[in-house]
Amino acid sequence: MSSPRRSPSFRRQKDELGSWSTLVNRHRFLLVALCLLVILCTVYLYFAITLGAVDSCSGLSGDAKALCQMEHVKDSLARRKFKLR
Repeated sequence: MSSPRRSPSFRRQKDELGSWSTLVNRHRFLLVALCLLVILCTVYLYFAITLGAVDSCSGLSGDAKALCQMEHVKDSLARRKFKLR
């Protein structure tokens, strides 16, 4: 068996497959989509952490905390009744 001859065009094709610029050009859409996904997830997590964990009763203890939580329950029930009417 004879080995296949390697022509200059084969070497050029091999170089094109291995270069970073060619790789980036071929996968530009996927890279842009990945960057956008990372940005959107970061923004979502930022707002989920900063706005989602607000608890005004966190510094209280015992009866004061229980009364504070009952006030929150009453407020949420009053808002529901108001929305239903």
